[in-house]
Amino acid sequence: MEKKKKHKLVGLEKRKAIAGYCFIAPFIVGFLVFMIKPFFQSLYMSFTNVDLRAGNFSMSWCGIENYFFAIRKDASYVRLLTEELLRMVVYSFAIIVFSFFVSLILNQKFHGRALVRAVFFLPVILSSGVMLGLESNNQLVATLQQTVEEATASISVTDSLQEILRTAGVGTRAFEKVFEVIDNIYDVALASGIQIIIFLSGLQTIPRSMYEAADIEGCTAWESLWKVTFPMISSLFLVNWVYTVVDFCMRSDNQVIDKIQETMIEMQNYGAASAMTWIYFLIVITFVGITSLAISKGVYYGD
Repeated sequence: MEKKKKHKLVGLEKRKAIAGYCFIAPFIVGFLVFMIKPFFQSLYMSFTNVDLRAGNFSMSWCGIENYFFAIRKDASYVRLLTEELLRMVVYSFAIIVFSFFVSLILNQKFHGRALVRAVFFLPVILSSGVMLGLESNNQLVATLQQTVEEATASISVTDSLQEILRTAGVGTRAFEKVFEVIDNIYDVALASGIQIIIFLSGLQTIPRSMYEAADIEGCTAWESLWKVTFPMISSLFLVNWVYTVVDFCMRSDNQVIDKIQETMIEMQNYGAASAMTWIYFLIVITFVGITSLAISKGVYYGD
């Protein structure tokens, strides 16, 4: 009987694996067909000098000269890279924390819950495609944003708190980053839509009986959060962290990407632009790998 039950579990896991592979098959096929060749062409180009001609181009091997140019000769690339990576860490952490606690609120029962959930998901629509262009190029939106900033400039709570902490000499460097995130809470909320949905879907899969058992054992709401809720959706923190970091690196206001485009289009130095791209890619993928490994150590899979 036990052997038969184990066989059924193995069959279920196999069907789940097949369903998962079928789900990601379009991406795998698309990557192999459309992306794998440009991927390696970009890598090869980073080790060459690209000579543009009418209708075609030629590449001559130059070794690591382009990488040396990006790191040692370019006046601003390393500075922009450092600033963008630090901003990525701070904002990614802020987005994860914000989306987690918003999802906790949206998982509660209250009137108008569906409308509130829709409002928090709207930034996902507004930050894509045509709507992004309307938002970034709309003169009315720009005027309204400027009016709001001018109206609240004299009553900024964060500026007042920051001045108090600076006068008291309390960790001004760390608090400056915190207040920077608070001042840009609109950007944090704009980038949190998908993460909120993922966390919310995870929260809805937690059996109510687990909270009832915790209540019987005398757990407070705070203890239930850390001993029931957090472990049960810990795997989603890993998913959201990887998604958030990758999404941040593709933002339209990424200064490193702007620098790469400037090198490629204005300077027409395709080799150096490819080297800058690969440096950025390798640093980010290494960061994602290390942090994912660290997060996965604390993930509870229920085995």
